[in-house]
Amino acid sequence: MDSDFSPVDHRSDYDFGFAFNDSNFSDRVLKIEIVADLPDAKPVGDGCSSITEWSRNRKRRREDINKDKAVEVVGQNKDEQVLNFNIPDTENNVACENQDVEAVVIAEGSPTDSHLDFNRRGDAAGPSSDSSWSMDCSTVLRVKSIYISSAILAAKSLFFHKLFLNGIKESEQRDVTVQIHASEEEALLDLLNFMYCNTLSATQATALLDVLLVADKFKVASCMRYCSRLLRNIPMTCESALLFLDIPSNILMAEAVQPLTDAAKHFLAVKYKEISKFQEEVLKLPLAGIEAVLSSDDLQAASEDTLYDLVLKWARTHYPNLEERKEVIAKRLVRLIRFPSMTCRKLKKVLNCNEFHPELASKVVLEALFFKAETSHRQRAIAADEPNAANRRFVERVYKYRPVKVVELELPHQQCVVYLDLKREECAQLFPSGRVYSQAFHLGGQGFFLSAHCNMDQQGTYHCFGLFLGMQEKGSVSFGVDYEFAARSKPTEEYVSKYKGNYTFTGGKAVGYRNLFGVHWQAFIEDDSNNFINGILHLRAELTIRQ
Repeated sequence: MDSDFSPVDHRSDYDFGFAFNDSNFSDRVLKIEIVADLPDAKPVGDGCSSITEWSRNRKRRREDINKDKAVEVVGQNKDEQVLNFNIPDTENNVACENQDVEAVVIAEGSPTDSHLDFNRRGDAAGPSSDSSWSMDCSTVLRVKSIYISSAILAAKSLFFHKLFLNGIKESEQRDVTVQIHASEEEALLDLLNFMYCNTLSATQATALLDVLLVADKFKVASCMRYCSRLLRNIPMTCESALLFLDIPSNILMAEAVQPLTDAAKHFLAVKYKEISKFQEEVLKLPLAGIEAVLSSDDLQAASEDTLYDLVLKWARTHYPNLEERKEVIAKRLVRLIRFPSMTCRKLKKVLNCNEFHPELASKVVLEALFFKAETSHRQRAIAADEPNAANRRFVERVYKYRPVKVVELELPHQQCVVYLDLKREECAQLFPSGRVYSQAFHLGGQGFFLSAHCNMDQQGTYHCFGLFLGMQEKGSVSFGVDYEFAARSKPTEEYVSKYKGNYTFTGGKAVGYRNLFGVHWQAFIEDDSNNFINGILHLRAELTIRQ
């Protein structure tokens, strides 16, 4: 029989259900000792009516189980092995090396000198001298005996494969006793049945999750994939998505549940796509949830500055201790912030933020500034170099306020030059009456912004592209500015002045030109338009304080 440890199940059409628990087709007896559940834990089928309750129950069980030994196999006599299968779960999806599953075999007449580790990665299990094992003294409530085929179980389960086929004399013992908690009984029986006939009786999400965790413990990859597929077909909710992201699995089996965790991340990213509408909900998400949301390229936010502020607010809420907060920001959250899309003013605040390690703050800010200094063409090339990278720091999201590049000059006059690039599809979406705003930039202590419009011409006869300059601050402050709008165009691809003017701004006012290119909308947006270079509209605004 082929092994079942590869990602592809080559025997999905085989059905050995006729041989399950039949002595005529079995060479061993599996004795299942059921012990009482830990305090406050309930079997899934007897009281966990929701994903939330299942999660609470499982976490209580996990916290207590972590106090126990992992797995013990004790030979009571030359024909029997006992497995105490109280494996501690881990908080993360990857188990640590020092939390590997252990198995201890004690041969007749030798109380402590024969030790097998059935979870060594890459090595066959073998004996070692280790007396640091312990028995589970839980009271056995009942015992179930099931006839099993070692060949079938070994082909499906890496654990049973190592147990039955390790080549030492204990692997030839006929009786094997597995000790589990009462809440795991139904899941284990379903798992054993799956190893024979590739189907499960469980259909509810909570029951499937229990089977998935038991399959992880016994290293039955095909069952984990099967559970993952069934769970993906059940309508997902926010609480179930968060629970799927918290499923513990070891390195060998992580790929089996990867499609499920990917689906959970996608669900959360879509649910909170318009993040400004769900800020309070997002702040309550656990770490895995906030990571899933902020990893999305399609996240719609006012700007990356606002997402940076949200990350800090979340971290302060969940990690009130400063040192702990620094660590989680450095190790988990900093990669989610796209610093190159932040404004220079906000980047200055990053350098002075005591919640960042100084070296880390300098690194991300310098990287962002170097990226901003690149040409638009080079920036797009850099972003395209990491299409599948986990860290998508150079990729722009969908911002309400479009990022700009700003050059500030102090002499001979206070002046700033602002560059705004818009994609053709962004411009097309403005028709018939839309507008898009730039991030704020500053001159003489005042905040300004650019806005691109699809509007009617002065006579109201046709649609055209307009560009406007506005001042942020409302109030009675007057501010005289000379301004000039320019755009790159073919064939020279140089910036060409389109409109000059001067205006005395008061807070909240804007000034500009309704028809920047002097053509109707269709001529402006068409494929052979001279205004787009490689699909990008390049705009420039020069502002000078009037003396």
